[in-house]
Amino acid sequence: MNLKKGMRYVMAILFPLVGITHFTNSSFFLVIVPPALPWHTSLVYISGFFEFFFGIGLLTKYRKQAAYGLILLLIAVFPANIYLAISPIAQAALETSQSIAIVRLPFQFLFIWMAYSQKHLITNR
Repeated sequence: MNLKKGMRYVMAILFPLVGITHFTNSSFFLVIVPPALPWHTSLVYISGFFEFFFGIGLLTKYRKQAAYGLILLLIAVFPANIYLAISPIAQAALETSQSIAIVRLPFQFLFIWMAYSQKHLITNR
């Protein structure tokens, strides 16, 4: 198995699992939604649905579209990661430090790169 295919399977497991967590433990995600955004609960559920949907989509013939969807989703939720990095309230709610929240930020770019790498897979493999 090559690296891209391995990443696809890892993402196809992890994104749906995290997506389900948006429904089973929504309070975890609610505390990092920036206060300036409306409809916090709806945003958590919508992002969870798309994490699940696009993650599973990586295993289908539509994996290129799913990869693009994940890229857009990861960009859309990045403000929540920034809010966690700057908000002592969110950090306290998640029992994390600002240092850890800041270290997490570059991982979003890693996940975007991982999704981007999937769009180059031939769709009939």
